[in-house]
Amino acid sequence: MYQEDFEGYLIVIIGVIPARLESTRLPEKILAPIAGKPLIVHVIERASMAERLDKVFVAIDSPKTKEVLKEYTFDVVMTDSNHSSGTDRVAEVIKGIEDAEVIINIQGDEPMLDPGVIDGLVALFDNNNISMATAVSRKLSVNDMLDPNVVKVFLDEHNFAIDFKRELYDMEIGGVYRHLGIYGYRREALLQLASMDCTMREQQESLEQLRALENKIPIKSLITDAIQIPVDTAQDFKKVSALMNMNISIKEQVIE
Repeated sequence: MYQEDFEGYLIVIIGVIPARLESTRLPEKILAPIAGKPLIVHVIERASMAERLDKVFVAIDSPKTKEVLKEYTFDVVMTDSNHSSGTDRVAEVIKGIEDAEVIINIQGDEPMLDPGVIDGLVALFDNNNISMATAVSRKLSVNDMLDPNVVKVFLDEHNFAIDFKRELYDMEIGGVYRHLGIYGYRREALLQLASMDCTMREQQESLEQLRALENKIPIKSLITDAIQIPVDTAQDFKKVSALMNMNISIKEQVIE
């Protein structure tokens, strides 16, 4: 299915899931079994439910991951294992897909991903002035604010990101959202971003989106009430495993 923009030209919307095997805090988490399947398989299946994606690719970096995914019919692309971020891995894939116009970068560690968030993010690109976008949630608890593993984002009055942080100070509490870690780009913006050097704050905070902000690339934000549960730690894995093994789904509703 190909989408049409407001000027009537066909555009191709591609989802890419960067799936690095050796994650820092929980090694090989993408292959960990949850509810009878590897974690990454749940992510791919959920992403494939998005109505506005024309195709979903999985960007892997290890023969071990390739071997595990052989029994499925997913579109798998082997990428360089030395990329510094998911953005760079996604860009490598897109360089080989010349007709990809809008690209959605989908985190490989969210097995309970809501495909509606993907569709909402794609919808932002119906505005031809948007070059990069992300999604945020109002669901931010006090514990989340104090947790450096939960990335916080500040927005301006037009829902463009002002800053992303792991640590907050008291005077910064108002007007902050939980970052959902999914990104959308127009092709030119993605390739431009991937060609830039990592910035100091990007490296210090381990937040790839800061490269865009520090290079003056505006990031439009989709505001939702989504409750995403990324698997970053062993504790996260136990929590998500329990939910999925009990067949409990978290319904996420995109508000804006």
